[in-house]
Amino acid sequence: MKNMTTFLYEWKHFVRSPFKMLALLLFIVASVYGLHKGAHVFQKQRAEVEKMEQKVEEERQIYLSAYQEGLFVPEDRPWVDMRTPLWAIEYAWVYHYKVPSPAMVYSIGQSEQYGFIKKITRWASPYDTDLAEEIANPERLQTGTLDFSFALLFLSPLLLLVLVYNIQSMETEQGFMPLIEVQNGSKRSWLVSRMMFYVLLLCLVNVLLISYGATLTGVEIASSLALGQVILYSFAYVAFWSLLYFLILQGGKSISENTLKMVGMYLIFAFIIPATVSQYLSIRRPASLMTAFLDAKLDKRWDIWDQPPYDRQAQLVELFPEIADSPLLRDTTKLDRAIRESTSALENQLQKASIRPVEEENEAKNTFIKRTFWFNPVSFFQNRFNSVAQTHYDDYQNYRDEIQQLVDVQIQVLILDMWADKKVDEEQYVKYYEILRKLEK
Repeated sequence: MKNMTTFLYEWKHFVRSPFKMLALLLFIVASVYGLHKGAHVFQKQRAEVEKMEQKVEEERQIYLSAYQEGLFVPEDRPWVDMRTPLWAIEYAWVYHYKVPSPAMVYSIGQSEQYGFIKKITRWASPYDTDLAEEIANPERLQTGTLDFSFALLFLSPLLLLVLVYNIQSMETEQGFMPLIEVQNGSKRSWLVSRMMFYVLLLCLVNVLLISYGATLTGVEIASSLALGQVILYSFAYVAFWSLLYFLILQGGKSISENTLKMVGMYLIFAFIIPATVSQYLSIRRPASLMTAFLDAKLDKRWDIWDQPPYDRQAQLVELFPEIADSPLLRDTTKLDRAIRESTSALENQLQKASIRPVEEENEAKNTFIKRTFWFNPVSFFQNRFNSVAQTHYDDYQNYRDEIQQLVDVQIQVLILDMWADKKVDEEQYVKYYEILRKLEK
């Protein structure tokens, strides 16, 4: 009953305070804007994926028609022969997508820094220029993107500060605390009750905002695990700041003292700690220039082509023992062409070897940042929101791994069929597409 009385008192105090009402309104406006920003990115990426899928299907139908009509060599490209595995696989038109999650409405994360559509060819790489490389989500905190997670992480602590900054300190300054202690029995329980009003108010507002965001992209309110995780993390984040502010208010003597302490805490946890961690990481592990990958891409690949054909053939046999008894070995002309057209497999091996140190360095950076989570809560919750929204660094690393797997499979299928001197018809063309498409899905 005492708690209900306190809540009613606090409600009257809240609605009579234009400053607090305005702060809540601004937080809601910023959050709604952030939700619409996330929804816009989601809808834009989904539309681009659908548009590309339609284009791919149209192109594939053109080549299917060519097989049906026996037009294996296009008039404008006389060097193309669709009866060979090389060109049949080249024009299978397989793309790999990182399909955006509806939960992106809550956190854009790195979705605007990475590519999400990639054509799979024997020359492709997960680190091509259309798939930009970043380091780690915690280092993206200062990008200036106002999405819902930004509003929650940086604006909700400020809102809570505005709501609770004068609790107890005003009564202490005016000499009402002895009377309050007599009426309530315990100053701490009275303080907890007053703070809980604002904590519950903020949690309720967050739930309403999160539910509204779900309607923008189709996150199912009743069954979505992502929705529940976002709500849970938002509650935990509000609880973290509420505890900090409660400890300050409990021992505070004046409004100015409490306000300065809370502002100091906010600056420390929201800016100083993340910035210090990022700066230390930048000094300890400078940004990767990917020199090994670029060197392999631009220079070392030509070293492979400069090797005599029989050296490249030996390396190919080592990678694909199945071609050791190829019928092409009895035809010098076909053999030379097969070696030339198979050299992409050797380049792929070179690229993978050059990428490995880059990924190991990135993993070391992410591991370091994860170790700071126990004293760097803003970065922790940022990563959690990005993970739920599937816009985390790890999600894009998985996407890159899938691209590399598809490239490896395409090269393997190409090498084995080409060295088996297989002729491609319509049925085999469809089979190529289905093999790669099955992996893509």
